[in-house]
Amino acid sequence: MKKLNIDYTATVINTGGRNGHVRSEDGLIDFKVAMPKEIGGKGGEINAEQLFAAAYASCFGSTLAAVSKKTSLKDSSITANVHLGNFGPGDYGIAVDLLVRIPQASSLDEAQELVDLAHEHCIYSKAIWGNVEVNVKAIE
Repeated sequence: MKKLNIDYTATVINTGGRNGHVRSEDGLIDFKVAMPKEIGGKGGEINAEQLFAAAYASCFGSTLAAVSKKTSLKDSSITANVHLGNFGPGDYGIAVDLLVRIPQASSLDEAQELVDLAHEHCIYSKAIWGNVEVNVKAIE
């Protein structure tokens, strides 16, 4: 494994697990979290999957900007669907679908090439490569 030269560290403290509270060291994040109703929680608060989806979509968008040198990303968007499920009793996991709109691309094929390239370079994609099913798709 390569040694990482650290440029930035985000520190967030959780108390109470999935039905608790998160607060970042700088105070910019400071809110309750709750398990979604769909998996037996009370809902009504931000959940871990939403936080992961927001972070992944943001990182992917920045990576897309870095690899899309000639294609304008005006009006582009990344939708991250983070799915929570199981492989059997007591064996849980997530899967991710990234749906990327690039209206300024000359074709859907060009958009897909950019999406695939961004997926190769995105640090979130790299972090979960081989552990999480990730589908990236350019859409109209």
